[in-house]
Amino acid sequence: MPLFCKQCNERRYPQYSELDKGTLWLCNKCQNYTDSEDVIIREQTEQERADIQAKSEEFERTSNFPAEKLSRRKGVN
Repeated sequence: MPLFCKQCNERRYPQYSELDKGTLWLCNKCQNYTDSEDVIIREQTEQERADIQAKSEEFERTSNFPAEKLSRRKGVN
């Protein structure tokens, strides 16, 4: 698995794509996709970047996680 990019040594993240029928690995710095054999398939398009940004913003707006108070349990060794 290509966890690190050959070009910039940054971390790659797996992303499943229905169009490509499989998982491609995306380097956020280089903005390119590779397959499991570490061969560059294609670059990320502006439309894909905009879609990811829109989904991220929508998640930020709609997610409502209650703030939990962190406390230590007493009596546990």
